[in-house]
Amino acid sequence: MAIAIILILLVVGSVIFHFMSPWYFTELASNWGDIDTTVTITFIVCGIVFVLANLFMAYCIIKFRNKSKDQRAAYEPENKKLESWLTIITSIGVVAMLAPGLVVWAKFVSPPDDAMIVEAVGQQWQWTFRLPGEDGRLGTVDARKISFQNPFGMNEEDPYGQDDILIPSSELHIPINRPIKFNLRSKDVLHNFTVPQFRVKMDLVPGMITWQWLTPTKLGTYDILCEELCGIAHHAMRGKVVVDDDEQYKAWLSEQKTYAQFASMQPGDAHAGKPLYQACAACHGLEGEGNQALNAPKISGQETWYLEHQLSNFKHGLRGSNPEDTYGQQMAPMAATLVDNAAIKNIAAYIQTLPDNPAPHTINGDVDNGKDLYETCGKCHGKQAQGKWAVNAPRIAGMSDWYLLTQLKNFKHGVRGNHPSDVRGKQMELMVVSLNDETMQDIIAYINSL
Repeated sequence: MAIAIILILLVVGSVIFHFMSPWYFTELASNWGDIDTTVTITFIVCGIVFVLANLFMAYCIIKFRNKSKDQRAAYEPENKKLESWLTIITSIGVVAMLAPGLVVWAKFVSPPDDAMIVEAVGQQWQWTFRLPGEDGRLGTVDARKISFQNPFGMNEEDPYGQDDILIPSSELHIPINRPIKFNLRSKDVLHNFTVPQFRVKMDLVPGMITWQWLTPTKLGTYDILCEELCGIAHHAMRGKVVVDDDEQYKAWLSEQKTYAQFASMQPGDAHAGKPLYQACAACHGLEGEGNQALNAPKISGQETWYLEHQLSNFKHGLRGSNPEDTYGQQMAPMAATLVDNAAIKNIAAYIQTLPDNPAPHTINGDVDNGKDLYETCGKCHGKQAQGKWAVNAPRIAGMSDWYLLTQLKNFKHGVRGNHPSDVRGKQMELMVVSLNDETMQDIIAYINSL
């Protein structure tokens, strides 16, 4: 009897929880309401089966429970009538669940001929995007050509690729009420491109071009998720898709650069960067060695791409805008004096010419424990903490250890990485959430040993 009561309570509790639960689909923002309908039908069919099966089981336990020692169960190995009804009812349930899905799938594999093409490129652990230019056609790419200078792997000899619009950030804008076909490409491992509000999702398979299509129907900013386990920072592989009206989209598109423009960009000029660096030297030192008293870290020996990225972040408010980031607020106006990207490139190029002497060690900790903890960090920053441009992880070996500790604390407490547009900073914020002051010092002590 106790089992029957538990089954009845389980059914009643499950039904109440389903209707009162605060967790359900995000608000629909695309043309794929049919997918919601299909899932709802599946819920209904499975729910009816769940309720009937469990209530029937409870009924049988109560009705046919053992009432006397002489009572024996009846052995009935076959019941054609019951089997016929079960086959018919089960078939109806299966058809009810599968048929709507097949109808939706038929629509999904038939994108409109006038659909706008967007390429989404996944890699550990970020998203980038490519749009066709005025010719309306994407140029060809080759994974063997991927490099720091050519992160998309563009074929420089393909004329169709010269006007392709490259979006190196994880934020994409698309116009409202226009069909979009996403071509999906992976640089490394399996990923999955998903925007919950759009309902459709598809895997990115290395060596293949997969795709999905949708029509955005609501203005707003939505999260892009990877829903295929792709490595240690899978949970932090986030992006943004912004649905704009036509005017907003055209304004955003006009600010983006083509492959030809990226390819023609001149490298930084160290000679031109030298006079610009004089303001930096007041804090960071004539040789970029850093000055802890002024909270200025060592910057000599750091990669140019990271220096450029952080200077740009300070200049545009992604760093140094948090009221709790006292020292970042000091750096922001200094970066604002760099008038354009050329000045940022020039100053980074000059810093590369400075002698790379290891910073003195100021942090003590348990090196053995730090080695174990660093296994996670090493997936991005490298086994020797040398940094990896492909995953936007800077070099940390030989740099100012007190600064590393300060930044880890800033990430943990939301002082750094909380700006909505700082996707890479947000990734670090998610990675350090489990660390405390002691484990941070252990990791840095190990980095000092490399």
